[in-house]
Amino acid sequence: MSIRIGILGYGNLGKGVESAIGQNPDLELTAVFTRRNPENVKVRTAGVKVLAAEELEHMQDQIDVLVLCGGSATDLPVQTPKYAELYNVVDSFDTHARIPEHFAAVDAAAKKTGKVGIISCGWDPGMFSLNRLYANAILPEGSDYTFWGRGVSQGHSDAIRRIAGVKDARQYTVPVPEAVEAVRAGKNPELTTRQKHTRECYVVAEEGADLARIENEIKTMPNYFSDYDTTVTFIDEETMKRDHNKLPHGGSVIRTGVTGMDREHKHVVEYSLKLDSNPEFTGAVIAAYARAAYRMNKEGMTGCKTVFDIAPAYLSAQSGEELRAHLL
Repeated sequence: MSIRIGILGYGNLGKGVESAIGQNPDLELTAVFTRRNPENVKVRTAGVKVLAAEELEHMQDQIDVLVLCGGSATDLPVQTPKYAELYNVVDSFDTHARIPEHFAAVDAAAKKTGKVGIISCGWDPGMFSLNRLYANAILPEGSDYTFWGRGVSQGHSDAIRRIAGVKDARQYTVPVPEAVEAVRAGKNPELTTRQKHTRECYVVAEEGADLARIENEIKTMPNYFSDYDTTVTFIDEETMKRDHNKLPHGGSVIRTGVTGMDREHKHVVEYSLKLDSNPEFTGAVIAAYARAAYRMNKEGMTGCKTVFDIAPAYLSAQSGEELRAHLL
């Protein structure tokens, strides 16, 4: 029997989860739920229903795991605790500083009705988090470094689009090569924000807009660009559609450490990703954790979990025997 999955929200991430479900024979997409008019949402999986979000109040017998694909700023803090009382749920909450309070809210909700809620699934938080934990446990004396990119930051791109006179924009986060190489060489550098990443902005301006003003507003924007070396390139709509129509991303999480009685031996542990599609890869991670949520709940587990709490075998469609024979 397939694990029946529901998706709430059909933006880039929802479509990525749908794609991942199609690659996993033990998962089945039951329905997509939306706050928009369901008649205006067309999914790519044949035979799948699109329903209003309100329908989730009474579909517990048809869905084993509900995947929440809303935003971390305002959607998930409300949606995940709400639906964790009704379903096993998985989300991609990525506001690092607020994870403890989000965990507490989802944990309390899920335990009320005996459900499992898995939060903050993706690659950071998610796969990068796991690799930070593994490396810290193995090399307790050392330093952590995380580099993001080269890739599109959707949040920073949106911040540029909100500037008066901007029609469209893409912002790429780019690691500084010299910083990455110094870390990989085991030099243990102390790096400022500016020394770790640069930001490349491609902007389509409205006709007659003041380009100098737009560039200055971008470069001086606090919390987004003011702490970085930032370049702004103005392009036309055709170039934007041709050259910047995808959502690539990636990066590396690196730990440097020492071993030996005299700390004489240096080590570098690195996990890196190069992604053609950020939302599709994130969706693939979520699909694996949806499988884990179902299995763990079947075994009697309840409450909120993060990637730290879940044994790797729960993620795989293969049996324990197959894993030991082929991957161990």
